[in-house]
Amino acid sequence: MPSAAPASSPTADFGPALLEAVGIHTFYGASHILHGVDFRIGPGETVGLMGRNGMGKSTLIRSMLGIVPVREGRILAGGQDLTGRPSYQIVRTGIAYVPEGRGIFGNLSVRENLVMSARPAPNGSTDWTLDRVLATFPRLAERLGQAGDQLSGGEQQMLAIGRALMTNPLLLVLDEATEGLAPLIRKEIWRIVRLVRDTGIATLIVDKNVAAVSAITDRNVILVKGTVVFEGASAELDAQPDLKHRYLGV
Repeated sequence: MPSAAPASSPTADFGPALLEAVGIHTFYGASHILHGVDFRIGPGETVGLMGRNGMGKSTLIRSMLGIVPVREGRILAGGQDLTGRPSYQIVRTGIAYVPEGRGIFGNLSVRENLVMSARPAPNGSTDWTLDRVLATFPRLAERLGQAGDQLSGGEQQMLAIGRALMTNPLLLVLDEATEGLAPLIRKEIWRIVRLVRDTGIATLIVDKNVAAVSAITDRNVILVKGTVVFEGASAELDAQPDLKHRYLGV
């Protein structure tokens, strides 16, 4: 069986990290979830965060975004040490988060869900306007007046991604990008993720479809019980089927 790449294996040089964890330990009560995890994503980079259920993927994201406090280690965003800072200060560096469960405001219309989040990028650019989002998501354009809780699951995911893009992010974080969606809708979501990637927005993706993720990522990181056991290019991961079977069950 091929051995896993060490956590310290080199990655492509995409410049200073947009979001970085340095040796973080995170607990839920007495349960030690993350064990000294190092993770980084740079400008324009697309990274897959992989692992079986319960291995710490969502906890790592929430720790880096200040939603869950870290007990040890540092969180850096936009070149700043923001360890222990509230989430809003971290995301203001240019991060948009699409959480598992989507977080749509059900009592607001599609239009209201989108425009409420509109703001320039940290550098002042406003490339992602309402018109551009609606052109990217034609289904949303047809449902502008509908309440968020009247949409299908796939439409809600499109709305969640569109709302994130209205912040003109430097980094888009997708936790369970296609969870629970029908195959045709999953295909549409992956098309949109590729489109976003091709605009130069960095993307961090968590999804159970390993093949779909590795098809569009520059590199992938695998967590097992809160520890990084593999970090490497997508081609490197694809060349190690035994490793994928061992750690991902595929």
